[in-house]
Amino acid sequence: MRVLLIGANGYLGRFVADRLLADPAVQLTALGRGDDSDVRFDLASGSPGALTRFLNAVHPGVVINCAGATRGGARELTRHNTVAVATICEALRRSGCGARLVQLGCGAEYGPSQPGSSTAEDAVPRPGGPYGVSKLAATELVLGSGLDAVVLRVFSPAGPGTPAGSPLGRLAEAMRRAMQAGDGELKLGGLGVQRDFIDVRDVARAVHAASLSAAQGVVNIGSGRAVRLRDAAAVLARVAGYGGALHELDQVPMRAALGHPRAEPEHGMPAAYPYPDGCGSWQQADVRTARDRLGWRPRINLEESLADIWMEAACRI
Repeated sequence: MRVLLIGANGYLGRFVADRLLADPAVQLTALGRGDDSDVRFDLASGSPGALTRFLNAVHPGVVINCAGATRGGARELTRHNTVAVATICEALRRSGCGARLVQLGCGAEYGPSQPGSSTAEDAVPRPGGPYGVSKLAATELVLGSGLDAVVLRVFSPAGPGTPAGSPLGRLAEAMRRAMQAGDGELKLGGLGVQRDFIDVRDVARAVHAASLSAAQGVVNIGSGRAVRLRDAAAVLARVAGYGGALHELDQVPMRAALGHPRAEPEHGMPAAYPYPDGCGSWQQADVRTARDRLGWRPRINLEESLADIWMEAACRI
Protein backbone atom coordinates (compact mmCIF):
# COMPACT_ATOMS: atom_id res chain seq x y z
CA MET A 1 0.00 0.00 0.00
CA ARG A 2 1.43 3.34 -1.05
CA VAL A 3 0.80 6.02 1.58
CA LEU A 4 1.46 9.74 1.24
CA LEU A 5 1.91 11.24 4.72
CA ILE A 6 1.59 15.01 5.03
CA GLY A 7 3.06 16.56 8.19
CA ALA A 8 5.32 13.65 9.11
CA ASN A 9 7.58 15.91 11.20
CA GLY A 10 4.82 17.28 13.43
CA TYR A 11 3.88 16.15 16.92
CA LEU A 12 1.33 13.57 15.76
CA GLY A 13 2.88 12.97 12.34
CA ARG A 14 6.11 11.57 13.78
CA PHE A 15 4.27 8.79 15.58
CA VAL A 16 2.04 8.10 12.59
CA ALA A 17 5.16 7.76 10.44
CA ASP A 18 6.74 5.34 12.94
CA ARG A 19 3.57 3.25 13.00
CA LEU A 20 3.33 3.08 9.21
CA LEU A 21 7.03 2.30 8.77
CA ALA A 22 6.59 -0.68 11.09
CA ASP A 23 4.07 -2.14 8.64
CA PRO A 24 6.00 -4.03 5.92
CA ALA A 25 3.01 -3.70 3.59
CA VAL A 26 3.27 0.12 3.56
CA GLN A 27 5.39 2.11 1.13
CA LEU A 28 5.61 5.54 2.74
CA THR A 29 6.32 8.93 1.15
CA ALA A 30 6.51 12.03 3.36
CA LEU A 31 5.45 15.43 2.00
CA GLY A 32 6.08 18.62 3.93
CA ARG A 33 7.82 21.97 4.20
CA GLY A 34 11.01 20.69 5.84
CA ASP A 35 14.24 19.67 4.17
CA ASP A 36 13.97 16.17 5.64
CA SER A 37 10.70 15.46 3.80
CA ASP A 38 10.82 13.18 0.78
CA VAL A 39 9.04 15.92 -1.15
CA ARG A 40 9.01 19.62 -0.20
CA PHE A 41 5.65 21.27 -0.66
CA ASP A 42 3.86 24.04 1.25
CA LEU A 43 0.13 23.30 1.27
CA ALA A 44 -0.75 26.80 2.43
CA SER A 45 0.83 28.44 -0.62
CA GLY A 46 1.20 25.64 -3.17
CA SER A 47 -1.32 25.18 -5.96
CA PRO A 48 -3.70 22.23 -6.26
CA GLY A 49 -2.39 21.71 -9.79
CA ALA A 50 1.16 21.14 -8.60
CA LEU A 51 -0.01 18.70 -5.94
CA THR A 52 -2.18 16.91 -8.51
CA ARG A 53 0.84 16.30 -10.74
CA PHE A 54 2.71 14.81 -7.80
CA LEU A 55 -0.25 12.58 -6.86
CA ASN A 56 -0.47 11.31 -10.42
CA ALA A 57 3.24 10.50 -10.40
CA VAL A 58 3.29 8.72 -7.01
CA HIS A 59 -0.24 7.27 -7.24
CA PRO A 60 -0.80 6.68 -3.49
CA GLY A 61 -3.65 4.52 -2.27
CA VAL A 62 -3.99 6.57 0.93
CA VAL A 63 -3.25 10.21 1.76
CA ILE A 64 -2.93 11.04 5.47
CA ASN A 65 -2.92 14.68 6.55
CA CYS A 66 -1.32 15.34 9.94
CA ALA A 67 -0.23 18.88 9.07
CA GLY A 68 -1.65 22.03 10.64
CA ALA A 69 -1.09 24.86 13.07
CA THR A 70 -2.23 25.14 16.69
CA ARG A 71 -0.93 28.64 17.40
CA GLY A 72 -1.24 32.02 15.77
CA GLY A 73 -3.91 34.46 14.70
CA ALA A 74 -7.05 33.62 12.79
CA ARG A 75 -5.43 34.33 9.43
CA GLU A 76 -2.49 32.00 10.04
CA LEU A 77 -4.70 29.25 11.46
CA THR A 78 -7.00 29.50 8.44
CA ARG A 79 -4.08 29.25 6.01
CA HIS A 80 -2.54 26.18 7.59
CA ASN A 81 -5.66 24.37 8.79
CA THR A 82 -8.31 25.24 6.20
CA VAL A 83 -6.72 26.48 2.97
CA ALA A 84 -4.19 23.65 3.11
CA VAL A 85 -6.97 21.06 3.36
CA ALA A 86 -8.85 22.72 0.48
CA THR A 87 -5.70 22.26 -1.60
CA ILE A 88 -5.51 18.56 -0.72
CA CYS A 89 -9.17 17.94 -1.53
CA GLU A 90 -9.01 19.76 -4.85
CA ALA A 91 -5.81 17.97 -5.85
CA LEU A 92 -7.34 14.58 -5.00
CA ARG A 93 -10.47 15.40 -7.01
CA ARG A 94 -8.36 16.33 -10.03
CA SER A 95 -6.03 13.36 -9.66
CA GLY A 96 -6.72 9.98 -11.14
CA CYS A 97 -5.16 8.12 -8.20
CA GLY A 98 -8.46 7.59 -6.35
CA ALA A 99 -6.67 7.76 -2.99
CA ARG A 100 -8.46 7.51 0.33
CA LEU A 101 -8.03 10.59 2.56
CA VAL A 102 -7.48 10.35 6.32
CA GLN A 103 -7.72 13.83 7.83
CA LEU A 104 -6.74 14.56 11.43
CA GLY A 105 -9.29 16.83 13.04
CA CYS A 106 -9.54 17.75 16.72
CA GLY A 107 -11.89 17.78 19.67
CA ALA A 108 -11.78 21.60 19.69
CA GLU A 109 -14.16 21.49 16.73
CA TYR A 110 -16.97 20.59 19.14
CA GLY A 111 -16.36 23.46 21.53
CA PRO A 112 -17.73 23.42 25.11
CA SER A 113 -19.87 20.51 26.27
CA GLN A 114 -22.04 19.80 29.27
CA PRO A 115 -20.03 18.57 32.29
CA GLY A 116 -20.53 14.85 32.77
CA SER A 117 -21.50 14.23 29.14
CA SER A 118 -19.70 12.33 26.40
CA THR A 119 -19.54 14.02 23.02
CA ALA A 120 -20.53 11.81 20.09
CA GLU A 121 -19.90 12.45 16.42
CA ASP A 122 -23.47 13.64 15.83
CA ALA A 123 -23.08 16.54 18.29
CA VAL A 124 -23.52 19.97 16.72
CA PRO A 125 -20.04 21.58 16.60
CA ARG A 126 -19.78 24.97 18.30
CA PRO A 127 -16.04 25.77 18.43
CA GLY A 128 -15.16 28.44 20.97
CA GLY A 129 -12.15 29.98 19.22
CA PRO A 130 -10.39 30.46 15.88
CA TYR A 131 -8.37 27.26 16.18
CA GLY A 132 -11.48 25.08 16.45
CA VAL A 133 -13.22 27.10 13.74
CA SER A 134 -10.33 26.59 11.31
CA LYS A 135 -10.28 22.84 11.98
CA LEU A 136 -14.06 22.53 11.69
CA ALA A 137 -13.95 24.34 8.33
CA ALA A 138 -11.37 21.79 7.17
CA THR A 139 -13.60 18.93 8.31
CA GLU A 140 -16.56 20.36 6.39
CA LEU A 141 -14.40 20.66 3.27
CA VAL A 142 -13.40 17.00 3.55
CA LEU A 143 -16.94 15.78 4.23
CA GLY A 144 -18.30 17.78 1.30
CA SER A 145 -15.55 16.81 -1.13
CA GLY A 146 -17.13 13.61 -2.42
CA LEU A 147 -13.86 11.78 -1.73
CA ASP A 148 -13.38 8.46 0.05
CA ALA A 149 -12.47 10.18 3.30
CA VAL A 150 -12.58 9.93 7.07
CA VAL A 151 -11.89 12.63 9.67
CA LEU A 152 -10.43 11.52 12.99
CA ARG A 153 -11.33 14.04 15.68
CA VAL A 154 -8.43 13.67 18.10
CA PHE A 155 -9.15 14.98 21.59
CA SER A 156 -6.20 15.97 23.86
CA PRO A 157 -3.05 14.12 22.74
CA ALA A 158 -0.42 13.29 25.37
CA GLY A 159 2.74 11.23 25.74
CA PRO A 160 6.28 11.54 24.42
CA GLY A 161 6.95 14.67 22.40
CA THR A 162 4.17 16.62 24.15
CA PRO A 163 4.71 20.33 23.35
CA ALA A 164 5.98 22.41 26.26
CA GLY A 165 3.11 24.86 25.70
CA SER A 166 0.38 22.24 26.21
CA PRO A 167 -1.32 21.83 29.62
CA LEU A 168 0.61 18.65 30.48
CA GLY A 169 3.81 20.04 29.03
CA ARG A 170 3.50 23.11 31.24
CA LEU A 171 2.85 20.95 34.29
CA ALA A 172 5.98 18.91 33.62
CA GLU A 173 8.11 21.98 33.05
CA ALA A 174 6.83 23.66 36.23
CA MET A 175 7.61 20.50 38.21
CA ARG A 176 11.06 20.24 36.69
CA ARG A 177 11.86 23.81 37.69
CA ALA A 178 10.56 23.23 41.23
CA MET A 179 12.69 20.12 41.66
CA GLN A 180 15.73 21.81 40.19
CA ALA A 181 15.32 24.75 42.57
CA GLY A 182 14.55 22.50 45.55
CA ASP A 183 11.15 24.14 46.08
CA GLY A 184 8.97 22.35 48.61
CA GLU A 185 5.74 23.58 47.04
CA LEU A 186 4.43 24.10 43.55
CA LYS A 187 1.75 26.66 42.80
CA LEU A 188 -0.34 26.01 39.71
CA GLY A 189 -3.45 27.53 38.18
CA GLY A 190 -6.32 26.27 36.07
CA LEU A 191 -6.28 22.75 37.50
CA GLY A 192 -10.06 22.39 37.57
CA VAL A 193 -10.28 21.90 33.80
CA GLN A 194 -11.16 18.36 32.67
CA ARG A 195 -9.96 16.97 29.36
CA ASP A 196 -9.98 13.65 27.52
CA PHE A 197 -6.27 12.77 27.14
CA ILE A 198 -5.25 10.19 24.56
CA ASP A 199 -1.70 8.92 24.02
CA VAL A 200 -0.08 9.88 20.71
CA ARG A 201 0.84 6.25 20.04
CA ASP A 202 -2.81 5.27 20.33
CA VAL A 203 -3.62 8.09 17.92
CA ALA A 204 -1.08 6.63 15.47
CA ARG A 205 -2.74 3.23 15.79
CA ALA A 206 -6.10 4.83 15.01
CA VAL A 207 -4.70 6.52 11.90
CA HIS A 208 -3.25 3.22 10.71
CA ALA A 209 -6.58 1.48 11.31
CA ALA A 210 -8.49 4.25 9.51
CA SER A 211 -6.23 4.01 6.48
CA LEU A 212 -7.08 0.31 6.15
CA SER A 213 -10.80 0.63 6.89
CA ALA A 214 -13.77 1.66 4.78
CA ALA A 215 -15.06 4.05 7.47
CA GLN A 216 -16.16 7.49 6.29
CA GLY A 217 -17.36 10.63 8.01
CA VAL A 218 -16.19 11.67 11.47
CA VAL A 219 -14.71 9.33 14.09
CA ASN A 220 -13.76 10.46 17.60
CA ILE A 221 -10.36 9.41 18.93
CA GLY A 222 -10.02 9.77 22.69
CA SER A 223 -9.81 7.74 25.88
CA GLY A 224 -13.50 8.14 26.64
CA ARG A 225 -12.67 9.51 30.09
CA ALA A 226 -12.31 13.10 31.23
CA VAL A 227 -9.47 13.71 33.69
CA ARG A 228 -9.16 16.76 35.89
CA LEU A 229 -5.86 18.53 35.35
CA ARG A 230 -5.43 18.57 39.15
CA ASP A 231 -5.48 14.76 39.17
CA ALA A 232 -3.03 14.61 36.27
CA ALA A 233 -0.69 16.88 38.23
CA ALA A 234 -0.85 14.51 41.21
CA VAL A 235 0.01 11.52 39.01
CA LEU A 236 2.85 13.47 37.39
CA ALA A 237 4.24 14.33 40.83
CA ARG A 238 4.16 10.66 41.77
CA VAL A 239 5.97 9.43 38.65
CA ALA A 240 8.47 12.28 38.96
CA GLY A 241 9.14 11.56 42.61
CA TYR A 242 8.23 15.10 43.61
CA GLY A 243 7.43 15.14 47.31
CA GLY A 244 6.45 18.79 47.60
CA ALA A 245 2.97 20.17 48.07
CA LEU A 246 0.77 21.11 45.10
CA HIS A 247 -1.22 24.29 45.62
CA GLU A 248 -3.85 25.51 43.22
CA LEU A 249 -3.85 29.24 42.66
CA ASP A 250 -7.19 31.04 42.62
CA GLN A 251 -8.28 33.50 39.95
CA VAL A 252 -5.50 32.65 37.53
CA PRO A 253 -6.43 33.58 33.94
CA MET A 254 -7.20 30.33 32.16
CA ARG A 255 -5.25 31.51 29.12
CA ALA A 256 -2.04 31.64 31.14
CA ALA A 257 -2.81 28.39 32.90
CA LEU A 258 -3.53 26.19 29.91
CA GLY A 259 -1.90 27.81 26.94
CA HIS A 260 -2.59 25.27 24.13
CA PRO A 261 -3.77 25.53 21.47
CA ARG A 262 -3.29 29.27 21.85
CA ALA A 263 -4.87 31.75 19.48
CA GLU A 264 -3.33 35.20 19.52
CA PRO A 265 -5.92 37.99 19.49
CA GLU A 266 -5.59 40.28 16.52
CA HIS A 267 -5.41 44.09 16.63
CA GLY A 268 -4.59 43.99 20.33
CA MET A 269 -8.14 43.03 21.27
CA PRO A 270 -8.63 40.48 24.09
CA ALA A 271 -10.09 37.12 23.20
CA ALA A 272 -13.76 36.66 24.01
CA TYR A 273 -13.50 33.07 25.19
CA PRO A 274 -11.98 32.07 28.54
CA TYR A 275 -10.29 28.79 27.55
CA PRO A 276 -7.43 28.76 25.03
CA ASP A 277 -8.74 25.71 23.18
CA GLY A 278 -12.31 27.05 23.25
CA CYS A 279 -13.60 23.88 24.91
CA GLY A 280 -14.77 25.17 28.28
CA SER A 281 -14.21 23.34 31.54
CA TRP A 282 -15.13 19.83 30.39
CA GLN A 283 -14.57 17.59 27.40
CA GLN A 284 -14.99 13.84 27.07
CA ALA A 285 -15.22 11.80 23.88
CA ASP A 286 -17.73 9.11 23.05
CA VAL A 287 -15.42 6.61 21.33
CA ARG A 288 -17.89 3.85 20.45
CA THR A 289 -17.70 4.67 16.73
CA ALA A 290 -13.93 4.10 16.70
CA ARG A 291 -14.46 0.75 18.39
CA ASP A 292 -17.23 -0.34 16.03
CA ARG A 293 -15.91 0.99 12.72
CA LEU A 294 -12.15 0.90 13.16
CA GLY A 295 -11.78 -1.95 15.63
CA TRP A 296 -9.74 0.48 17.73
CA ARG A 297 -9.50 0.95 21.49
CA PRO A 298 -6.99 3.00 23.50
CA ARG A 299 -4.27 0.88 25.08
CA ILE A 300 -1.94 3.30 26.88
CA ASN A 301 -3.15 4.77 30.15
CA LEU A 302 -2.54 8.34 31.26
CA GLU A 303 0.04 7.35 33.88
CA GLU A 304 2.27 5.85 31.18
CA SER A 305 1.80 8.93 29.01
CA LEU A 306 2.72 11.18 31.94
CA ALA A 307 5.78 9.05 32.75
CA ASP A 308 7.03 9.58 29.19
CA ILE A 309 6.33 13.30 29.37
CA TRP A 310 8.29 13.47 32.61
CA MET A 311 11.19 11.45 31.22
CA GLU A 312 11.67 14.04 28.49
CA ALA A 313 11.28 16.96 30.90
CA ALA A 314 13.75 15.40 33.36
CA CYS A 315 16.41 15.25 30.67
CA ARG A 316 16.44 19.06 30.71
CA ILE A 317 17.52 19.18 34.38
